[in-house]
Amino acid sequence: MSRKRFVVRGVVQGVNFRYATSQQARLLRITGRVWNRDDGAVEALAEGEPSALVQLETWLHRGPPHAGVESVEAEDLPGEPQHRGFAID
Repeated sequence: MSRKRFVVRGVVQGVNFRYATSQQARLLRITGRVWNRDDGAVEALAEGEPSALVQLETWLHRGPPHAGVESVEAEDLPGEPQHRGFAID
């Protein structure tokens, strides 16, 4: 299992980005959480198989239909998985 942090910038708040991310994560059997940041970005902590995290990152680059993703930052995180499901904060 691997852990990653993603920060997605662009038109990503108010377009169901968090909900769509949680649905995609669940399909990929990824645990973690997603939340809106004060700077207008969306941040996600994702834990799962490395190949599933790659698929999630690919999806984050396009997001849901009304999103306008400008950039996705990805960072590997140390440690063991800490989440059992995928939460929207």
